[in-house]
This record gives sequence, structure tokens and C-alpha cells, in this order.
Amino acid sequence: MIRFLITASFVVLFLIIGSPLLLIEYLIGKSNPDRKSRSSLRIVQWAFRCVMFLSGVRLTAAGLENIPDGQPVLYVANHRSYFDIVIGYTLVKGECGFVAKKEMEKIPLLSNWMRNLHCLFLDRENIKEGLKTILAAIDSVKKGVSIWIFPEGTRSKEAGMLPFKEGSFKIAEKSGCPIIPVAISHTADIFENHFPRVKKTHVTFTFGEPIQTSQLTKEEKKALGVRVQKTIEEMLERQN
Repeated sequence: MIRFLITASFVVLFLIIGSPLLLIEYLIGKSNPDRKSRSSLRIVQWAFRCVMFLSGVRLTAAGLENIPDGQPVLYVANHRSYFDIVIGYTLVKGECGFVAKKEMEKIPLLSNWMRNLHCLFLDRENIKEGLKTILAAIDSVKKGVSIWIFPEGTRSKEAGMLPFKEGSFKIAEKSGCPIIPVAISHTADIFENHFPRVKKTHVTFTFGEPIQTSQLTKEEKKALGVRVQKTIEEMLERQN
């Protein structure tokens, strides 16, 4: 419980005390949007590394060499914990926006930082709005920003993965960017599996080899979600 209180206190203090930084970032963005994106990413990465340290997270990250330099990608991962995002942001190369659930847009200050990082908010109950989010993600990739998605649609509370939703893979198909499969293990053991306690945990992130959608046939693209999910399942088996 003490570790939870320390970690939660840091997050709240960062959001409150760091709020003037949002104003500074806003002013920077008026004249140099790219600089604003890069500086916001560095600030949030620092904060998330602090959260990991305070939470007692020990990280093994494998396959980082599979992420191409200087090119946006679509990160596709299984999803078990809020810490998937916290840790994932410390590992990305270059600017990257996560596709998050619509409800997170209502959280003051946090949502401002998320917008600075090109995060997109997905309304899972509204097909029309969901399509707009996918189109916005495609546009972001074309502008050089990577996107990270959890195509299960929500955090899985079971041992296995939920079926991947095929629609989100249009981001890679329409933008032409490679897909980087990401297998995540044990993040739920940090917090969700014994709420409200936070426990020291060894977690593993493995980045798989890029999948080039431009090299796939039309039929292969129709089952792209199934293929990527199978790839991640195999990666998870090797982790364990």
C-alpha cells in the first residue's frame, strides 16, 4: 500500500506542479509544433520512468533493434494493464501516439499531455466516431508519427488474449507503415491483479520483426489481425 501511495502521489504532483509546463509547451507549439512534440515526449518519458522506479518495475526489453529508425510504425500489442502505456512510452523511437479509450479524454491535465503526444481517443460505442479516429491515426502516421494500438479493444482480464479487431489495422494498410508486434508479459502483476497495492514486478516487452503490409496479398490483408495476434501469441509463449 505504501508503494501505491508514493506512486500515486508522484503522479498527482506531476500533473499539478507540472501544469505550468503545459503552458510553456503550448507557447512553444505556437511557433514550433515539432519542437513541442519532442519536448513533451521527453518530459512524459522522464515522468513515466519515475513511475516505473517508484513502482519497483524491473524491465526486460527485447527486439528494440526491430524498430526502424526515422520511420513511423504501427505498434500492435496485447493489453493487460495501464502500465502497458507507461512502460511502452519509455521504449518508443521517435514521436508516438497511443489510441486510448474515450473516457481518458475527460481526465484533466493528463488528457492535455496525451494530446501533446498525438494520442487519439477512441469511442468504442460509436462506429462513425471510431472511423474518424482511424482516419486521424492514418493522417498522423503519414506525418511521421508512430501509433500504438491495443486491438483487443480493452484490457484482457483472462490468461489469453481477446480477438483482435481488424479495423485498426487499416492504419498500417492505408499509410503504408510497417507493423511492429509487441508481446507484453506480467504488467498486470504490478497493480491490477492486487488492487490497490503496487508490487515489485519483472515485466517483459518483446518487439517482433516488422510486418510490411505493402508486401501482403489482398487476402492476407483481410486476415491481418489474425496473423498479428498469432505472432504475438507465439512471442508470449517464448517469453514464458
